[in-house]
Amino acid sequence: MATNIKSRIRRDDEVVVITGRDKGARGKVVRVLSQDGRVLVNKVNMIKRHTRQTQNSSGGIIEKEAPIAISNVQYYCSNCDTGVRLGTKQLEDGRKVRTCRKCGEVLDR
Repeated sequence: MATNIKSRIRRDDEVVVITGRDKGARGKVVRVLSQDGRVLVNKVNMIKRHTRQTQNSSGGIIEKEAPIAISNVQYYCSNCDTGVRLGTKQLEDGRKVRTCRKCGEVLDR
């Protein structure tokens, strides 16, 4: 059952893993899989994939990132130096921007 999960995490955000095997690891979001409620984070949740040799690629053990549940990551705020929850605020010019719930800093430019 695929449901579209609404999240404030976007591609190229820096996030910190808050639970699981890679707890405390920080990385940049490569891809958001909103259908599955998961994100792909650079150099986090690495798995080994055993691949067979084909005509155009050599076989062997390939290390790559696996998707991690979006509920297991938090946005990393450089001001607070920790993972934080995100809120939204409407500016005077009508734009909606994401803000840090801890320090109130506007995160979108």
